[in-house]
Amino acid sequence: MAAKRQKAIPKTTRGKGANYRPTKSGAGMTAKGVAAHRRANPGSKLQTAVTGNPKKGSKDAKRRKSYCARSAGQLKRSSAKTRNDPNSRIRQARRRWKC
Repeated sequence: MAAKRQKAIPKTTRGKGANYRPTKSGAGMTAKGVAAHRRANPGSKLQTAVTGNPKKGSKDAKRRKSYCARSAGQLKRSSAKTRNDPNSRIRQARRRWKC
């Protein structure tokens, strides 16, 4: 018996079912997108970006630090054009996370 295949969540940035933020507004997933992902993947712990000012040493502060370290590696491995473009998706996402 074959396992059921889940229908992939479309990566849209416009319209009613937008799951991702447009680059201009900081890139990354929207709260609706995260909710849709969690519905489609029970047990998922995906969360939205830490955009506030968390207390030092809190879970949110640690999530931010971890994301910033990972995304710095992504940025380092991207093309020179992406790396130097202040409006690239990775740069906008890092700005949204306050990296």
